[in-house]
Amino acid sequence: MPSLRARVESPSGPGLAVFVSGVASMGLEILAGRIVAPQFGSSIYTWGSIIAVFLAALSLGYHLGGQRASERATDGRLAWLLLGTAAYVAVVVFASDTMLAAAGAVPLPGRFASLPAVTLLFGPPTYLLGFISPYAAELSDREGIGAASGHVYAVGTVGSIVGAFVTTFVLIPALSVEAIGVGFGLLLVGTALWLVRRTDRREPTVAGVVVALLVVGAGFSGALGVSPGGSVLYQTQTPYQELEVTQLGDVRTLYLDGQPHSAMDVSDPDRHVFDYTRYFHLPLLMTDDVDRVLFVGGGGFTGPKHFAAEYDVTVDVAELDPEVIRTAKRYFRLEESDRLNVYNTGGRQFLQETNRTYDLIVLDAYKKDKVPFQLTTVEFMRLAESRLDSDGVLFANLISAPGGPASKFYRAEYKTMARVFPQVYTFPTAEGNVVQNVEVIATKREERLSERTLQRRNDRRDVGIDLQREIAYLRAPPPTADVPVLRDDRAPVDALLDPMVGRRYVVQRTAENGTTADAPARRRGAPAPPLVRT
Repeated sequence: MPSLRARVESPSGPGLAVFVSGVASMGLEILAGRIVAPQFGSSIYTWGSIIAVFLAALSLGYHLGGQRASERATDGRLAWLLLGTAAYVAVVVFASDTMLAAAGAVPLPGRFASLPAVTLLFGPPTYLLGFISPYAAELSDREGIGAASGHVYAVGTVGSIVGAFVTTFVLIPALSVEAIGVGFGLLLVGTALWLVRRTDRREPTVAGVVVALLVVGAGFSGALGVSPGGSVLYQTQTPYQELEVTQLGDVRTLYLDGQPHSAMDVSDPDRHVFDYTRYFHLPLLMTDDVDRVLFVGGGGFTGPKHFAAEYDVTVDVAELDPEVIRTAKRYFRLEESDRLNVYNTGGRQFLQETNRTYDLIVLDAYKKDKVPFQLTTVEFMRLAESRLDSDGVLFANLISAPGGPASKFYRAEYKTMARVFPQVYTFPTAEGNVVQNVEVIATKREERLSERTLQRRNDRRDVGIDLQREIAYLRAPPPTADVPVLRDDRAPVDALLDPMVGRRYVVQRTAENGTTADAPARRRGAPAPPLVRT
């Protein structure tokens, strides 16, 4: 009987193939979420599609592999299966954007929109990996079907555990999607070459070298550093999202999971590039005194930097993703000071643990297709209300449509905030019912402010920015009978976001700043600053 040392030093070829297939299948499954998220989001529907496709593909591979194992199982065929999987991984690394765009054209309801893309990108390689286990069981030196199959599936499960942990906790925080894909491809090629190392046939070895070159070449082609938003200055996978910084001309933009989040004009850092950041100043017309402000979510820190620089206030920022903070310091001129404090923590956790109160709390942690539900519920709104001064204001920067089928999330959030705050106001940032930034502002005052009152305050108060046009976007309360109040024990955020899947997110860009220097030229009756859609 072989010693333990002999088994460790010289693992069986089929056993190694099973272990590596487990690592690769689970690693690719986790990586699939990052590849698909920029176009389809990372909602529960996307992850449901990913899990279902991987299970279906593996099951089909197990079934057909089991039927053919007794006649076809050899180390050489295991090697060819691994090489075929690696070759398809190279295709995914090289052409994932094209494949996603093609699959996205399939007309399906929003919640199923990601299913064709996941099937096209990850169905074939996972199907091939499904053949590995039954072939390995047939080749096992264990006596008895039960012992052989039990051993194979135990080894494969251990490989899946390793793949899950390494991909989640090591690879994604440290490497790009392309680099991780290349790593899995080379791992599969290396295992295939190890399986055929003692055979006289040259074909698998030559094919392995060719596939390795394809995998490496695909990795280089995927990291050329150009995107529709301009040259890529920085790109990484954080523990929470895909992060990319691009620059086109003088405008530097931060993308999170493929969606534009913040922008800065490097030649004029004080300019509001994205129009919605101008709305952050509206609460200064709704309360009399603002001394301390909290931003939940940092991104490029446009709002926090403006408030700290322009007003005599202390600004605290709760940002969950440490890489976002590092990126803002490196690329968006974020500098902490006595007036600008950054805390690497979640917004709800920060509010639960702090004993401070604020005049203004800005919720800027929502994305089009990925919303932290714990920041949407009535329990959270009560927590935020308790951390506001008696005249405090809560500002929520939502991404939704102000009307129509895609407005469900905004209307549910409005209804939830109205359960806690006496007055809630809505300010869309674009015309029509397109998916856009919808600013929802809640106050603790019983008195409701009219558009006319806000315009008078805009004329009288020197807040450093003319908000005439923004005030004119004030809308009446929306209908909320068909949407729920969001609660910790029932917050169907994914279902509410579902109608926005596949719809374009319109971000208004300003062509001028509109701060103190040019505000007098744009008082009532003067033309509004031009806007550009992105």
